[in-house]
Amino acid sequence: MLRDTPRSRIVLAVLVALSVILLVLDGRSGRNPFTAAARAGGELVFAPAAAGVGHLTAPAADLYGTLRMAPRSADRIAELEEANAELEEELRAARLDEGRAEQLDALLHLSGLGGYEIVPAQAVTRTTSHGYADVVTVDVGTESGIGTDMTVVNGAGLVGRVIEAGPRTATVLLATDVTSAVGARLESTRKIGVVTGGTVPGGPKADLTLELFDMEAPVEAGDRVVTLGSHEGAPFVPGVPVGTVEDVQAAPGALSRIARLSPAVDFASLDLVGVVVAGPAEDPRDSVLPPKPDAPEKEK
Repeated sequence: MLRDTPRSRIVLAVLVALSVILLVLDGRSGRNPFTAAARAGGELVFAPAAAGVGHLTAPAADLYGTLRMAPRSADRIAELEEANAELEEELRAARLDEGRAEQLDALLHLSGLGGYEIVPAQAVTRTTSHGYADVVTVDVGTESGIGTDMTVVNGAGLVGRVIEAGPRTATVLLATDVTSAVGARLESTRKIGVVTGGTVPGGPKADLTLELFDMEAPVEAGDRVVTLGSHEGAPFVPGVPVGTVEDVQAAPGALSRIARLSPAVDFASLDLVGVVVAGPAEDPRDSVLPPKPDAPEKEK
């Protein structure tokens, strides 16, 4: 390490003087043995110092280059982040479109099996207005042929019925609303009853409850329920899947049997639905129901 002493200052002055002399001599034309030897000696003296200075200044040079490139790097990072956000949005939209395409296929499949003429719609808003607890607004109305007391379905089954229609939107009362009542029948025995939204007095807590009019009607968990159908198909067309029996009970003093249903439709994620604008020519009975899953084989 070089210390600042009188001796070091004398050495530095001598080196500077020699450097000036060498520069003057080196500027002359032709080769001179003396200047060549002096040049070689100077290189021996000054090369290590130059290398040390270069080594010490390299980080500063790198830092300068980094600072000089920083604005362009920030712009590039911003461009990449924006492009990445656009790709994520496109991917989300593609997944959403794919999901809706699958929902539309299921909806068309159900309407084809039942012979229902439908107008597809999107359930855009779920509210608790109009004095009802469970209603949704769909983005079709009278301009699309929608009217009150029309059945609303999705690819899985019954959603509800139209209770109000404007030019471009309509309000749908969901089957889970406590004021909803749907004529229904069992798939296997064809015993009839009514499916109401929520829990009936004396019944189990449920989203949908089936009340069978026949106290002796055989019913058990796993039995499926479809709409019975209304006069001229309003407000409900026949054969639409409503739900599956989860458990059954007979309330003391009741005149009917009560069953808790698991809805066919996932009401928590309603998106694409269909409004039935014309019912089937004849009752599709149980043809709209999906095939029953194979029962697990009993162990021998």
